[in-house]
Amino acid sequence: MHTFLGCLCLKKVKQNPRYQETIILASETSFTINEIEALYDLFKKLSNCIFDDGLIHKEEFNLALLRNSHKRNLFADRVFDLFDVKRNGVIEFEEFVRSLSIFHPNAPEADKITFAFRLYDLRQTGYIEYEELKEMVLAILTESDLTLSNEEVESIVSKTMMEADSKGDGKIDPEEWKEFVAKNPSLIRNMTLPYLKDITLAFPSFILNTEFEE
Repeated sequence: MHTFLGCLCLKKVKQNPRYQETIILASETSFTINEIEALYDLFKKLSNCIFDDGLIHKEEFNLALLRNSHKRNLFADRVFDLFDVKRNGVIEFEEFVRSLSIFHPNAPEADKITFAFRLYDLRQTGYIEYEELKEMVLAILTESDLTLSNEEVESIVSKTMMEADSKGDGKIDPEEWKEFVAKNPSLIRNMTLPYLKDITLAFPSFILNTEFEE
C-alpha cells in the first residue's frame, strides 16, 4: 500500500507543470534541478516585492540591482532588456533562469562574450559604435561612483575603439569583439557569478543580502 501511494505521489509530482519546466531548464542550462528550485524561491521574492503578479517588472529589477525602484541606469536597463527575451516588459521565470545561466561559472565562455556584446550594442544593429561604447562607459562609471573628466572618458573610448576595431570601419563587429575579449579577458569578468555554482548553499546568504528597504 505504501509503495502504491508513493508511486501515486511521484506520478503527481512528475505531472506538475512546474516540475516538467524544471526538468527542461536543468537539461538546457548550467543549473541543476535543486539550483533551479532555489532560483524559483528567489524569483518569487523578487517578482512580488512591488507587484504581486509573479513577474519581475523593471521597478522590481532595479530595486534588486540598484536598491532603488525609481533609479534609472543604462547598464541595468540593458540587462533587463536582455533578460526580457519576449520583449513584453516583464521577466518570466524561464527567461530569468535561462538568462542567469549565462552568468554561471560553468556556462560556455562564448555565451558570455555574446551576451556582453549585446549589452554594448545599444541600438541592436549588430555592431558596437563609438557613441554606444561611450554611453556604456559613462553608465558603468556612474554605477561604480567614479568620476572622470570628459577628456579622460573620450581617451578611454578612443583607445578601446582603436584596439578593438581591427577592420578600421568605425565600429566593432562580433568577430572583432571576440578577438578583443581574448586579449582583454577582464571585460567579461563580471559575466561570472561564483555563487551560482552552488546556489543551494549560497542561497540563504544571498537572500539575506537582497533584503529590500521599505
